[in-house]
Amino acid sequence: IWAGIKYLASAAAAAISLNLITSPIKTVEDFYGEFKMVFNCHQERKFMMEKQKHLTNWVPIVCPFTEWHIWPPPFGHWLFSFFPILAPAVFKFYDGLSQFTCPPSFIMSKKKALELFPQLSQQDIKYCAVFYEGQHNDARTNLAIAMSAAEKGADIANYVEMTDGIFDEGGKVIGVRAVDRVSGEEFSIYAKNVIFAGGPFTDSLRQKEHRGNPLDLKPAVHGASGSHIVLPGYYAPSNMGLLDYNTSDGRFLFFLPWQGSVIVGTTDKKGPAETLPYPPEAEIQWMLKEVSKYLSKDLKVRRSDVLSAWRGWRPLAADPHAPPGGQVSRDHVISQNPETGVTFIAGGKWTTWREMAEDVLDKVLGDGHPKCNTLDTVLHGGEGYTERLSVVLIQKYGVLEDVAEHLVKTYGGRAWEVLEKARPTGNQWPRHGIPLAPHYPYIEAEVRFACSEYACTIEDILSRRTRLAFLNSQAAKEALPRIADIMAEELGWSRKVKKAQIDSAKAYLASYGGKIPLEEDDLLVRLPTYAEVMDVFDEVDQEKSGYLGIVQVKEIAKRLGRPLPDGEIRAIFDSMDTNRDGKIDAREFLEWFEAEETKEGIKSYFHQKTMEIFKEIDIKRTGYLDREEIKEATIRLGETFSDEKVDKIFAEMDINRDGKIQLNEFTKWMSESHDETGFRKLLSANLGLGGTGWLKQKSGGFLG
Repeated sequence: IWAGIKYLASAAAAAISLNLITSPIKTVEDFYGEFKMVFNCHQERKFMMEKQKHLTNWVPIVCPFTEWHIWPPPFGHWLFSFFPILAPAVFKFYDGLSQFTCPPSFIMSKKKALELFPQLSQQDIKYCAVFYEGQHNDARTNLAIAMSAAEKGADIANYVEMTDGIFDEGGKVIGVRAVDRVSGEEFSIYAKNVIFAGGPFTDSLRQKEHRGNPLDLKPAVHGASGSHIVLPGYYAPSNMGLLDYNTSDGRFLFFLPWQGSVIVGTTDKKGPAETLPYPPEAEIQWMLKEVSKYLSKDLKVRRSDVLSAWRGWRPLAADPHAPPGGQVSRDHVISQNPETGVTFIAGGKWTTWREMAEDVLDKVLGDGHPKCNTLDTVLHGGEGYTERLSVVLIQKYGVLEDVAEHLVKTYGGRAWEVLEKARPTGNQWPRHGIPLAPHYPYIEAEVRFACSEYACTIEDILSRRTRLAFLNSQAAKEALPRIADIMAEELGWSRKVKKAQIDSAKAYLASYGGKIPLEEDDLLVRLPTYAEVMDVFDEVDQEKSGYLGIVQVKEIAKRLGRPLPDGEIRAIFDSMDTNRDGKIDAREFLEWFEAEETKEGIKSYFHQKTMEIFKEIDIKRTGYLDREEIKEATIRLGETFSDEKVDKIFAEMDINRDGKIQLNEFTKWMSESHDETGFRKLLSANLGLGGTGWLKQKSGGFLG
């Protein structure tokens, strides 16, 4: 979904603030830049909706108004206190940004709103404004772009990672060294131009082409996360969503029909990007509380209704090679390193993917090359698509209606190829289309088809070829064994490979939320006390200057068990240095440690590292720990605990007394403050987690 209305409102609020008086030129430039970004996004939205009909659809979004005047006002400006009155005109202006190619916005009376959206609360609604946004199948769009590139002659690869740059004598990058993460094969790729498109992880790529002082590499990207929960489809109409533009903390909240369910999602919350989708329980509870404001009291919003929960990250970019004072951008940034010749692109929106690709190639190829023109390009699957195709598939293959519609809106004209791989169900109806999970339209034939479209892992199927992990984490777990069987058959996996794939997929699914809160998130991971924070400061400040520099901050990261690239260290240092004097005093250090973002980062990091340690101990790959594995772990760590000591450790962990240690039991044990056997300290100190669950504790002091 494209949240342009938020950015338009934010830009307007900034333009009419006091900044217009104090720094008028900069304020106008910022407004123009934000407005231009929104306008360009609407042009690209038009391209997607008109050319990629097999991947997109319009969704009407309701804005309910319960009062005519809002205070405190949205976006912090008094003018927006009148938004309930101004909304119809604002949405008409929004329609006009795309030359009115979208369905027109309109208003609904309370009676009509309750007729079309019966889940709404009947109390206090004055009226509803409705506008339209574009929605697309983002995972399939991603694959369709790659497949379209391959059709036009590009070489594409999945699970291939750049490990280093290849440099000529002048220090220019002329290629990359890469490794195939599936086979382990290492090889070199030479190219006239190298472009980094690493999203929120762009700076980690840039570290690999930087040959100067690591501290000199300015960060280009700041991550921003959006948390999401999925609720059953009965929470909203199947064809209409809702927008809360004035939540308790000022963020936008979308409440939308998605793949037969309802997705609730927030907008940007700044923080470092992570590879696992682990959702903070506090965010889940906040979203449930916010959506309940507009829903009928008869529809109880329950924590147990959460089918899945996750976080996603995207980059907010700034050009590190630009003059000082450059702004972090929600639009995309293209920049070339003058020393290495490498170009990177970051930022932007999903909506503007085509424009981003066009802009970066035009920049790299230069004026002597024809300009890119992809405005008429129809992506993979678009050929052969018609709105009546689902009916034709039902008549020929005898599949269920929801299955046919899903296949057409996912694969477009390629749906024929998917169903050619479908096996008979053995029933009179449906004749074809064996389901992967009850109550979802995914069928086994999709797994077989995905294996011919670069799918390499079970995770690929669960999250990117189907959306089961995102829609219902429990359903994904139940479908996992059958998916493993099919992929093993299609890709020729050995028993060993198949088992490793299953173990990896289980660990991945464990990072999604579901009906029951992740117990490890409810635990109070022990955070540092005031005295301990000051101890850290004093121990790192070995020169007793009363200040920390960037070298000392890097040392803290090492002691946390998390050495970071110098670009990230610089970003952390800058966030600590609130008075911008190039050094961190005790007050700034304490404020940084007490910030909610820091605490949330500690908890998230603790969760991920605990999962890694659990997997290291679980050498039998059963998904739980036994006494033998704990004993083996002590030996691998250079200690041999007695059987009596191992029994004591096992008894501490085995909370439900079933003779095996599950991940949630292990996580709870790792978070405890007492450590009579010393095993917790031994694990965390040697496997990269802090000795207390957050900081490496050595003998002789809190940091040693």
